[in-house]
Amino acid sequence: MRLFETRPGDDGLPGRERKLAVLALVTGTLMAVVDTTMINLALPSIAADLAIPASRAVWITNLFQVVCAAFLLVFAGISELMTRRRLYLFGLGLFVLASVGSALSTQLETLLVFRALQGLGAAATLSIGPSLYRAVFPSRLLGSALGLSALVVAGGYAAGPTLSGVILSFATWPWLFALNVPLGLSALCLAWFALPRETPRQGSFDTLGALLSIAMLASFFLAMDAVGHAAPLWQSGGWAVLAVGAGVGFVARQKRAAYPLLPLVVFNELRFSLAVSASGLAFVGQGLTFVALSFLYQQEMGFTPLETAWLFTPWPLAIMLVGPVAGRLADRINPGLLSSTGLLLLIAGLVALALVDDSTSVLNSLWRTALCGIGFGLFQPPNNREMMGSLPRERSANVSGVMSTTRTVGQSFGVALVGAAMAAGWPVQATLWLAGFTTLLALVVSVARFPLAGRAMAAQQASSASD
Repeated sequence: MRLFETRPGDDGLPGRERKLAVLALVTGTLMAVVDTTMINLALPSIAADLAIPASRAVWITNLFQVVCAAFLLVFAGISELMTRRRLYLFGLGLFVLASVGSALSTQLETLLVFRALQGLGAAATLSIGPSLYRAVFPSRLLGSALGLSALVVAGGYAAGPTLSGVILSFATWPWLFALNVPLGLSALCLAWFALPRETPRQGSFDTLGALLSIAMLASFFLAMDAVGHAAPLWQSGGWAVLAVGAGVGFVARQKRAAYPLLPLVVFNELRFSLAVSASGLAFVGQGLTFVALSFLYQQEMGFTPLETAWLFTPWPLAIMLVGPVAGRLADRINPGLLSSTGLLLLIAGLVALALVDDSTSVLNSLWRTALCGIGFGLFQPPNNREMMGSLPRERSANVSGVMSTTRTVGQSFGVALVGAAMAAGWPVQATLWLAGFTTLLALVVSVARFPLAGRAMAAQQASSASD
C-alpha cells in the first residue's frame, strides 16, 4: 500500500512501524469522536435513568466540549515540553480511566466530573493528532496522511449515532462508556510501542498564556452556547466580554513571552493564515448546517431523531470516500485548487438544501446532503495539508493546536448563529442560506492563495525530483 512504502530519503517512520503508529492514532481518534456522537443520542436515556431534567442533562455533553475546547492550545504547547508521545499516552490513559468512572456513575454530579476528565483526555490526544501524522509519515505523503485522518473522523461521526442506537436497544447507557475501555487499552499498547520518541524542548512553560487561553476559549464556548439557547443577554454578553478580554490579554502575553504558548510569528506565513481562515469559515458553515437540518428534518418534515441521524449519514460517508482521494491528490496538485473546488461543491449542496421543504422526498434530500459531504471531503484534507505543510516540522504541534481550535471555534460559532437566527424569527431555510454565505467567504479566501500554493507545490516537486 502506497501509504506504507518506504523510499530512500524518507523522513518519518519506516513502513512497518508506520502501520502500528497509524493504528494507534486511528483507534484513539475513533474512540474520542465516536464517544461524543454516541452520548449525544443517549442523553434522553441518561436523563430518565438519573431522574434529571433535559436542561441539566445537556451538560453531560456541554461540559465535555467546554473542557476539550479550552485545553486544545494548552496541550499543544505542553507537548513540546513532555513530547507528543508522552502527551498522547497521558490523554489516552486519562480518557480510559474517566470512561470507567462515567460507566460506574449513579449521580449527575459524579458523571459530570468524569465527563470533564474525558474532555481533558480528548483534548490531549486531539490537540496533537495532526502533528503526529506528520511525524509518522514522510513529507511526500502528508496529504494522503491527512486524508486518512479525515476519513477516520468522518467514519466516527457516521458510526456514532448508529452504534449508540444499537447498543441502547439491548443494553443500558453505561455500556456506551464501557466500550471505550478495550478500545483505549488497545490504543495505549500500540502507542507505547509505535509512536516516535522525541527530545523534549528545554525552557519554561507559558503558564500565564495557558490560563488566558483556557479563559478565552472556555468563555467563548459558553457565550456561544448561551446564544444558541437564547439565554438572557446579560449571560451571553458577560461570557463574550470575558472571552474578548482574555483574548486581548492572551495576544499581549504571546508577544512578550520567552516561550509563547502560540508563537504569533506562525501567522506571518500567508499560506498558513489563509488556510486557517478558510477552515474556520467552512466549519462555521458546517456548524450552521448541522443544527439547521436537525430542525428542518424534525420540526418541518416530521422525522424522528433516529431517522434524522440516518438522513445526516451521507455527509460523513461522502467525506470517508472523497477525503483520502483528495488528500492523495493534494500531494501532486495545487491544494488551493482542490480546496476551492470542494467549497464550490459544498456551496451548491447548501443552496440545494436551502430549497428543501416539507414536500421534498427522502431520496431528494439525501443527494443534497451527499453533495455537501463530497464538497467538504474535497476541501478539508488539501486545506489541512496547506496548514501543516506551510510551516517547518518543528512548528507541527502549534499548527495542530490551531487546527483543532479553529475547527471547534468555527463549529461552535455556527451553532450559536442558528440559535440567534431562530430566536430572531428566521426560518430554518434562511440559516442554510447563511451557511452558504459563510462558505462563499471561505471560497474567496481559498482562491486568494492559488499562486502561493502553486509555487510551494512546484518547489516541493522540484526538490523530490532532485532527491
